[in-house]
Amino acid sequence: MSDELTPVGRDLAARGIPFREFRHAGPVHSLEQAAAERGQRPEQVVRSLLFRLGQDEYAMVLVAGPQQVDWKALRRHLGQSRLTTATTDEVRAVTGYEIGAVAPFGLPRPLRVLVDESVTREAELSLGSGVRGTTVILSTTDLLRALGNVERVAVTQA
Repeated sequence: MSDELTPVGRDLAARGIPFREFRHAGPVHSLEQAAAERGQRPEQVVRSLLFRLGQDEYAMVLVAGPQQVDWKALRRHLGQSRLTTATTDEVRAVTGYEIGAVAPFGLPRPLRVLVDESVTREAELSLGSGVRGTTVILSTTDLLRALGNVERVAVTQA
């Protein structure tokens, strides 16, 4: 079975983290659709957002569902006067994944990861698997355990 796992699934399995994978029957066009098909609420869908901090310097921020990043709070936390969202090409180059399949696991190189407090409000979450149309579902406790010593932040708008 493990040879059929997604890149994120393989990474989590190697870490001994319990999870399950869910494959959508067709294209996913919205956060709401993705959540509904997974039997979840939009707040349970974790988005892995990549920000460019400088020349070849990036950080990934995990936020829950519909939450929007408060740019001022993120800049302040990172100590950056300027930052931008990574381009499609940068996301692919830095993570190895396409937008819509990004996760903080199975990355080609270490990356600074920040977890917004909105992510920790749910007992179960889903996040990118490295393959579009497929998600990894796991408990919040297991996500945080898999991430290890990660920065917990408050960078979404109230």
